[in-house]
Amino acid sequence: MSGIEWSARRLRTALATAAVSAAAVVTCAAAPAQAAEEKPLREGGVPQALWNYAVSPGAVPGANDWSCRPGAEHPDPVILLPGTFFNIGANFVKAAPRLKNNGYCVYAMNYGFTPLSFQRVGGLGSNRESAAQLDAFVTRVQQATGAGKVDIVGHSLGGSVPMWWMKKMGGAKKVDDYVGWAPSSHGTDLNGIVDLGDKLNLMGFGTGLSNTARFPGVVEQTRTSDYTRQMWADGDRVPDGPEYTVIMTRYEKVVTPYATQALTGKNVNNIVLQDLCPDDRAGHMGLFNDDPTLQMTMNALADGPDDFRPTCTGYGMQFL
Repeated sequence: MSGIEWSARRLRTALATAAVSAAAVVTCAAAPAQAAEEKPLREGGVPQALWNYAVSPGAVPGANDWSCRPGAEHPDPVILLPGTFFNIGANFVKAAPRLKNNGYCVYAMNYGFTPLSFQRVGGLGSNRESAAQLDAFVTRVQQATGAGKVDIVGHSLGGSVPMWWMKKMGGAKKVDDYVGWAPSSHGTDLNGIVDLGDKLNLMGFGTGLSNTARFPGVVEQTRTSDYTRQMWADGDRVPDGPEYTVIMTRYEKVVTPYATQALTGKNVNNIVLQDLCPDDRAGHMGLFNDDPTLQMTMNALADGPDDFRPTCTGYGMQFL
């Protein structure tokens, strides 16, 4: 073999070895990144919710990835709306990661903030203004994702504000699935809201709350308020179009009586939690980390059967 042939052979061998080595480097470098992308988000519990309430009121893992594009399996982005006095960081520490881990594009918004909210205590401002904020947020989500419709999951007041938007602002045509956790759409007695504020020790919410106009979003949730009356002035039925699911608990002490949370209309599924899981004592607040509630929410968003039965484990807080 000539020197030229030997050199050419060595060159070919070196190039082949380099190519294999380069491929291995690329594969090794890509593997951790892919694994990191596919690693499921951790669902938070009560300690994380308490931490987020103070430290991360405007962000929660799994929500508000504006680069997310819905796939064919879950074409509708999900918008999460927290309840009175709460924020997305606390209210959805369990729901947002679970939805994201299951392939949904998830978005969450705080609303009803006033100067007294300290960017943490939501639902204090006018509910009509909150509905306008929701309308703008839905438009932003649709523009970012290209989706024709969205799904709504709301807790307490977070179930009432979208109802005003759907009934009074034409929002129903933009919603595929609505899921309300103990929604205050039909109002409540004021004492339930006052008790919640008192137990949370929030800025002296309590005695005399009903006599102040500084917290209209709170007062408007009474059964006799102008907001509640106007909401249903055109009839007690919900607008046609969306699929509606309402999840109620018999241990409700805020939106009372609990049966008033039920909706009437086409494509409505009203569920009492204890009819399916008799030992589940989750209260109004406890629905946020109640696993049967999350399972039924996932079933509703996936257009599952109305008679779906959750696995009765992982019950939520027994608080209010």
